[in-house]
Amino acid sequence: MRRNRWGLYASFFLAVFSLSLFSGFLFAEQPGSSGRLTLDQAIALALQSHPSISAARGASRVQEARLGTVKSDLYPHFDITSSYRRGTANFAPTSQTGSSLNRIATSDSSNEAFNNYSAALTLQQRIFDFGKTGASVEEAREGLKASRWDEEATMENVVVNVKVAYFGLLGARHLVRVNEETVRQFEQHLQQAEGFFNIGTRPKFDVTKAEVDLTNARLNLIQAKNAAEVARITLANAIGLPDQPIGELEELLDFKKVEITEEEAREEALRRRPELLSLAASYRAGEASVLAARRSYFPVLSGTADYTYRGQEFPLVWNWDVGLNLTFPLFSGYALKSQVAEARANLTTIEANQESLRQNILLEVRQSYLNLLEAAERVGLSELVVRQAEENLSLANGRFQAGVATSVERTDAQVSLTNAKTSHIQALYDYKVDEARLEKAMGRP
Repeated sequence: MRRNRWGLYASFFLAVFSLSLFSGFLFAEQPGSSGRLTLDQAIALALQSHPSISAARGASRVQEARLGTVKSDLYPHFDITSSYRRGTANFAPTSQTGSSLNRIATSDSSNEAFNNYSAALTLQQRIFDFGKTGASVEEAREGLKASRWDEEATMENVVVNVKVAYFGLLGARHLVRVNEETVRQFEQHLQQAEGFFNIGTRPKFDVTKAEVDLTNARLNLIQAKNAAEVARITLANAIGLPDQPIGELEELLDFKKVEITEEEAREEALRRRPELLSLAASYRAGEASVLAARRSYFPVLSGTADYTYRGQEFPLVWNWDVGLNLTFPLFSGYALKSQVAEARANLTTIEANQESLRQNILLEVRQSYLNLLEAAERVGLSELVVRQAEENLSLANGRFQAGVATSVERTDAQVSLTNAKTSHIQALYDYKVDEARLEKAMGRP
């Protein structure tokens, strides 16, 4: 009995433990709902949830369906038809002329109606059309490739927007911390000024000056917090989930110089940009469209076969037939000529768009590369300025404590340090953003 009781207890606790594990897995929070949201998690969420990517994928599926529709002409078509009709069966009079007899048979006309039943199985197969269907299939296949490259381009745009928004929120939160530190420093300044004023070593001006500085610092902190909240909303929208909670972020505002030349970036962009690859596929589709339009002038040879049951009463009588159809277009109101002209005009447009896109991509690469170089220089200089501003503030505090410096001098030193840290954070943010934009301009996935 005791062993059974302990076995029952063990089974109960095992069931509770298993249920807790299952519930924890079932109700696990999504990345970023609380805790830390890494950049990779933000990108993964965007690739899964952003509506523009869903729209691009839908466009690709449309092209897949269109390719299937065009390819259907290569396969046989089976149809089953059945019909029922009821009506009269009157026929026209006939005349017979003989050498000695001229008779006219009267027509058999009445209101008597008859039932007519029919059922047929029909097979149709296009045999030869001088490559028109093949050209149409090739056009649809290249159109599918173009839509998939468009989908890739949409994904890259979403990714770079997520990166920019992620770095923007990271930088905004850094600025909040800088302004919070500035507020704490000015609070200390105010306490020191009040202490010195109470013992009579400093004038009232130092107290009021410290109060003004503290108020301005608090105003700047409010603005920084508001900017951080706007940046958080921007990141959530870039992900495609406006209501997505954003927790702590991955610390990525570090400086690591990108080692690549401008010529290498240009060559990689012309080789990998999905927009260029999409237009190249569209150009090939345009060439196939011109070929298909031109081959519409040639005849089409098709085969047909029918197996039918027909009659006015059951059992029905069966018949079959097999044949060939040759359709030769003679005149279609200049429709074929207009279709060829339209296909050629579309091809010319695509070719012009290719050159325009190529020039824009090269311009985008150059601008991103130059911005990256400029941001790298600003990062190095801003680091130096921060160190100099920290040293200057330390000296100003020492001079103020010794009574040889004014409160204005110390305030200026504190403001200079805040501005230096802000510029350094901005330079780091610009560098990371320009790096992301250069990678996007180069077509790197």
